[in-house]
Amino acid sequence: MRLLIANANTTEAITALCAEAARAAAAPGTEILPATPRFGPAVISSRVENAIAGHALLSLLAEHAGQVDGVVLAVSHDTALEAARQMMPCPVVGMTEAACFAACLVGVRFGLVTFGGVETYRERIAQHGLAGRCASLVGLDATPQEMLRDPEGVARKVAAGAARAVAEGSDAVVMGGAALAGMAAKLQGEAAVPLLDGIACAVKLSEMLVALRLPKPRAGSLAPPRGRESVGLEAGLAGLLRG
Repeated sequence: MRLLIANANTTEAITALCAEAARAAAAPGTEILPATPRFGPAVISSRVENAIAGHALLSLLAEHAGQVDGVVLAVSHDTALEAARQMMPCPVVGMTEAACFAACLVGVRFGLVTFGGVETYRERIAQHGLAGRCASLVGLDATPQEMLRDPEGVARKVAAGAARAVAEGSDAVVMGGAALAGMAAKLQGEAAVPLLDGIACAVKLSEMLVALRLPKPRAGSLAPPRGRESVGLEAGLAGLLRG
């Protein structure tokens, strides 16, 4: 089984963190293929950057269409998730989507700890239909860049954020950020509730979906596009639109 771990920003160090976490979670025989977009924001921290990253991510996925068995979106905003799921011929799982649904299996209500603002996560959790299960959203005074420079210092902030989420009623806490890949395992020993790593959860859910061999839908909103013309798009992406 070949799983593409697709970053949506252009920071290779974050891709490497996600790949390491994916390999730690993967079953024997699962090959992890990390990939970084050719263009786009260094780190996604705004709606504009997220929209630009959506194009970059879809272009990246198109390059691997038909060559992998599943895709993990290594971006905590689950950027372009529904579009990628419609476009790709294999299962596509978002890291935050996976962690939030997994959190619902180990707790009644969950929390999420992330860098900076939380409103886009609030919206995404609602889009996943889980707003009523979310007890706490904690924004840290830290950035992904700081995580790469000072992982120990950021780990202390994440631990404090997780403790706050527990105090606000969370039975499990999601690590909300691709730069936090692998952090859950490092902090689990001191945490009072399960900590969910988005990459690990997405890898295991992807392995399950690949094993189920479910067909692609031929009708509905996720049926693959057919006969759609475009101008100026990359060849792979334009070809998938044409079907």
